[in-house]
Order: sequence, then structure tokens, then C-alpha cells
Amino acid sequence: MRDTAAPAEIAPLLLEWYDRHARMLPWRVPPQSGARAGPYRVWLSEVMLQQTTVAAVKGYFERFTARWPTVEALAAADDAEVMAEWAGLGYYARARNLMRCARAVAAMGGFPRTRAELMELPGIGPYTASAIAAIAFDAPETVVDGNVERVMARLFDEHTPLPAAKPILIDHAARLTPQMRPGDYAQAVMDLGATICTPRNPACGICPLRVPCTARAAGTATRLPQKTRKAAKPVRFGIAYIGQRADGAWLMERRPDRGLLGGTLGWPGTDWREAAPVEAPPIPADWQDAGAEVRHTFTHFHLRLSLRVARLPLATEGHFIAAEEFDPAQLPTLMRKAHALAAHHFTPL
Repeated sequence: MRDTAAPAEIAPLLLEWYDRHARMLPWRVPPQSGARAGPYRVWLSEVMLQQTTVAAVKGYFERFTARWPTVEALAAADDAEVMAEWAGLGYYARARNLMRCARAVAAMGGFPRTRAELMELPGIGPYTASAIAAIAFDAPETVVDGNVERVMARLFDEHTPLPAAKPILIDHAARLTPQMRPGDYAQAVMDLGATICTPRNPACGICPLRVPCTARAAGTATRLPQKTRKAAKPVRFGIAYIGQRADGAWLMERRPDRGLLGGTLGWPGTDWREAAPVEAPPIPADWQDAGAEVRHTFTHFHLRLSLRVARLPLATEGHFIAAEEFDPAQLPTLMRKAHALAAHHFTPL
């Protein structure tokens, strides 16, 4: 590693570039506008953006803030309605923590201003706390996401592979964080990583940090950051049971709050295991193999979900959702895939 990037020159170069090229995002205010984004919008966007792309989040953010424009409004919302609005964003523990945090903030009369106080709230870790403190309150906190890690690895030609390099890269980022306009600076580094210092084919020729960047000078930028090879994900198997009653209502279940897809509405089914699943119908019926399999990938494993379908008598009891209230778009992606594959087995009533 060659440490030739002078900390004092980085922030001015980057802020000048950001003032001209900042991405216009629905949770932001323009740089140098004299205003700052409110903590509710910063917090909501950062929670939504965890392990999700900006393009995917924009629509969700706009719908959420139109429906629940303040943290108090979100705190008063029905959990099931929030989970339905969240459907498709994935990582449903985030939505559960969102509700817990909103209610805690509403109870205390608003968001605290410091990183330490923010970290005491449900679901807010070091990164999110730093982002809220910096962007909403202009505190000189260091904000490091994947984009920032990449910029730091290249700027300082750091070859230690991730994740071992994280504390090194955080230290580099901390030394560069300015006292003036730290919120704009944090967003500028993220924008640089998202638009110019990209994972593949970085546009070094138009980068505002091309002169102090040691990896560009060394010709190593495209190889950084290095990453430790991940182990192959295991495959798990399960069965989902999709049943429709004679009146058009669908047999469904609310998943437990804890665990994958926690608190969401979905199809009854077996546990997901690495061994072949054993049939476990939720109710007695003439369950038929749908001849289709949903394939879905979670963070730590791949899932292969076999489907069983059945027409159920009108007198069947269970947790049913009436046909006029059923909206596949409000299901998690996995359950929506299952419905799409099985739908042709059910003729319109």
C-alpha cells in the first residue's frame, strides 16, 4: 500500500464535484441549498437501501412517505399494512425493526441527534446511526458503505481483502471526513462510488480524485477492493401448499415474527431443510403436485420450493383471504413467485 493521498485535499475536490454532479434522489435535498434532509427521510431511505439498490428503493420510498409522511404517522400504522407495503424489498426483519424504531422515536418526541443516542434505537447500527447524524444533523461522522469501501481501497491502494480490510478502510475514511459539510461529503463519497468509482470499469479519467488516487497511479484500481472468496451457498428444500376455496378465498398463513420473511403473509408449507422435505399439508385436501418449483436465493442459502395445489370445499375452515382482498403484489417475492407458477391451476370463478 502507498499512502500518498493527502487528507486535506480530498474533501474540497470531492465537494466541488458533488455540488455539480450530485444524484437527485427523493430522500435528498440539493447540495448548497442551505437545507438538510430531515432525519425521518434519511433514516427511512437508509433502512430501505440496506442490501437493496437505489433503483429498487425509489418507488417504495415515495409510496411510504406519501402514505406515512412523518415518523409519527408510521408509528401509528398497522403492522400488516406496513409489511404489505414493504413486500418485494426483502429482508423483512428491517420492516419489523422499522416499526419498533418509529414507535420508539415517536415516544421520545423525535430523533436524537448524536450517533451514540441513535444507536440505542431498535434496528439502528453503526452505519445507519452515522448516516443519520451526518446527513440529517451535519455531524462529522464517518459513513462507510460498500461504495465508500471501494473508493477508500482504491484511493489508498489497499490490498488487504475484505472483510478483513473493513477497519483499515474505516480508518482511512475517518481521516478524510471534514468538519465542514460532513453530510454532503458523506453523500459525495457514496455518489462517487456509485457513478464513477464503480466495481467494474471505473471512469478514472473523469474522477475528481484521479490525481491523489494511488491505485490509479499504480494501475491496480480495477483489482480493488480484493475480497476473500465466499463458501458456496447450501441448497434447502421445502413445499408450499396453495389452496383456493370454492368462493375464491385463498388459504394463507402469517409467518412468525422471527426468522426469514417474519411477519409476512404467505402460503402454508413445510420447514426449509437441506434434506428432501416430507409432505405436511396444512389441512386435509386433494393436494396435487403443481409440476413446478420455485427457485429463490436468500443471503445464506438457495431455496427450491415444490408446489402443491388444491381446490377446497366452501366449508373448509382456516386462515383465508377473500378473493377481493387478495393482492399478489403485497406478498413477499418468494410467495409471489409461487402464486405466479400455480395460478394456471385455478380457473377464474
